[in-house]
Amino acid sequence: MYQQIELVGSLGDDPDLRYTRDGTAVTSFRVETNRRWRAQDGTTREKRVWFRVTAWRRLAERCDQYLSQGQRVVVVGRMEEPRAWTDEEGNARASLEVEARSVRFLSTLEEAQALAPGPDLPGKGGEGEEIPF
Repeated sequence: MYQQIELVGSLGDDPDLRYTRDGTAVTSFRVETNRRWRAQDGTTREKRVWFRVTAWRRLAERCDQYLSQGQRVVVVGRMEEPRAWTDEEGNARASLEVEARSVRFLSTLEEAQALAPGPDLPGKGGEGEEIPF
């Protein structure tokens, strides 16, 4: 059996690179996807869905080096079982997690800086952050 998911969206925060005890690189980041449609009453509706993406080895290092908050990407990978959790207000939630097989960069670092959400939106964001390049 084979399972594959393809996400097109924007990074909600900068990648977080770590190394396992044996030195294997692993990075994780959040990707926001959204879809818009026109409802029967003529209003425009929008639904946003967040995914937590994990990349391993060389892909992890490349994502950490070249991606930043706000950049648009295509992630191809496999989806893990959703993990259920309860938020601070007692609402049932699910964490949607994807292990990346490939990540394609759709926007440049400069475009990402222009699109990055401000400090009032989710993510590490916004004004005054230095880019390490």
